[in-house]
Amino acid sequence: MTRPVSKKVVSLIAGACFLANAGWAVANDAIKMGFVSIERILREAAPAKKALQKLEKEFAARDAELQKLTKQGKDLQTALEKDGVTMSESDRRNKEGDLARINRDLQRMQREFREDLNMRKNEELAQVIERANKVVQQIAEQEKYDLILQEAVFRSPRIDITDKVIKALGDK
Repeated sequence: MTRPVSKKVVSLIAGACFLANAGWAVANDAIKMGFVSIERILREAAPAKKALQKLEKEFAARDAELQKLTKQGKDLQTALEKDGVTMSESDRRNKEGDLARINRDLQRMQREFREDLNMRKNEELAQVIERANKVVQQIAEQEKYDLILQEAVFRSPRIDITDKVIKALGDK
């Protein structure tokens, strides 16, 4: 004697067949993925190199001033160590005060220099990243990528399109 098959069982079997068929369709329609290394772009791309050269020029005068003040401090320290014993008490105190002032000024100027340099560097590199993102978007549209990642724990070299992005940035 055969039992009648319930509608619920027929629905479950049909649903399973549908999901299996859908999974097969997705597996056959491969997703095109790529990867871009922002770190490499910031190291190797022409706009990033130009931005860093621009910053070097922009901060060269301040760097020279810091080096000059550092030399003054070292020279004064050397003079105090060498001639401190033979100096009068007031001369030695004046030179020690000068040395303390130079060291305070130097530390303040170095801190301001680092802060200003980091701020400008972040501004310049943000512009490079913005340009790189536009290039990545253009490449994705032209070459019909479905997904492009910028960070990954692991990536295959065959999906790395960083060289294309660096080249495109250099051409612009």
